[in-house]
Amino acid sequence: MSGKRRTIKVDYLTRVEGEGGLTVRLRDGHVESVQLAIFEPLRFFAALLRGRAYGDASDITARICGICPVAHQMSAVHAVEDAFGVVVDGPLRALRRLLYCGEWIESHALHIHLLHAPDFLGFPDGVTMARAQDDAVRRGLEIQKAGNAPLRLLGGREIHPINVRVGGFYKLPDRRELARVGDDLRRARDGAVATVRWVAGFDFPELEHDCEFVALRHADEYPFNEGRIVSSRGLDVSAREYDAHFVEEHVAHSTALHARRADGGTYLVGPLARWALNADRISPLARAAARDAGLPDVCRNPFRSVIVRAVELVFACDEALAIIDAYEPPPRPTVPVTPRRATGYAATEAPRGLLYHRYAIDADGTIRDACIVPPTSQNQRTIEEDLERLLPTALALPRPELVGRCEHAIRNHDPCISCATHFLTLRVEGE
Repeated sequence: MSGKRRTIKVDYLTRVEGEGGLTVRLRDGHVESVQLAIFEPLRFFAALLRGRAYGDASDITARICGICPVAHQMSAVHAVEDAFGVVVDGPLRALRRLLYCGEWIESHALHIHLLHAPDFLGFPDGVTMARAQDDAVRRGLEIQKAGNAPLRLLGGREIHPINVRVGGFYKLPDRRELARVGDDLRRARDGAVATVRWVAGFDFPELEHDCEFVALRHADEYPFNEGRIVSSRGLDVSAREYDAHFVEEHVAHSTALHARRADGGTYLVGPLARWALNADRISPLARAAARDAGLPDVCRNPFRSVIVRAVELVFACDEALAIIDAYEPPPRPTVPVTPRRATGYAATEAPRGLLYHRYAIDADGTIRDACIVPPTSQNQRTIEEDLERLLPTALALPRPELVGRCEHAIRNHDPCISCATHFLTLRVEGE
């Protein structure tokens, strides 16, 4: 005789970027399956790139996300430059790192203050929270505004920047323009330190996961644009070797591909992984903020990822100011680029984790094939496993609280599906 079954279904996840749902199936009070469903229509960006000129890749891929366009632009230009043997260094490299700082600042500020903090403080959304936590929300918006400033200056605009190109930029800023950006970033850095103290005081549900952490690691920098792909279980490879160690596959319940290690294992990318593998590369100010918040060098509780994001927020402000203070304009905005038939590979660290781009290009500069693996597809299996571990301790909660706890666990990873503003609809079916 079969046991009693119950299905918990969340039709729309709120406060994540895009449209997704959650289905949990229970048998005799035990979790039988968890499925995080992403049901947005397929967008075919990799297919759109085929037959286009190599210079189009950065502008087209920027449209993948309105919150993280720089991550895709940088991954695209680095992959094309890898194919052509182009090296961008000195001030041009520093400006690209500054551009990435701006994206981390605006993205982390948005997620911490408006998307994630309401979960910890018991508010249904950021607007409602602002009535009781006005100072915190205003601080978050000011930090986000400061992060948008380098995007506007270096990228030409805040959303879907247009000033990035293979080999460098179309136009360079002067020192006075960068100095004005620096004034806002100094205030944002103070706000970021206050944010670490604020989030460190949240109550954190107990949850530990033992999956493999994967992130970039650079010889002497906290990673943005460059580094080797390393893991907490000994992986150490270049971006060119990504496909030999990671596999994407279709699953019936989601339009997004699921990634796994080639040996079948689940892994995690994002702030927790970056911190575990690069804590020794963080700036002294961010390191002090982490120490004061009680953050260990390896944290396996995904609910505490909000602290890591806040520490990275301090770091991104600190790093941006260091780049601005040391800036000397280069003689030209770009280095020479000569197309050749080759395949290029790149991995960068988007705010949500490792992002991989690969392009096969013909001798005339036409893109023959493209592959893009975003952080969310890499983390979906881990998110489902988090829920499997969490649910046994949460099933006794009233239904609204149970649903809220599940959504909270998903928002720990800030899955980038695209913007969603739906209210939650829950259906429970049982025998």
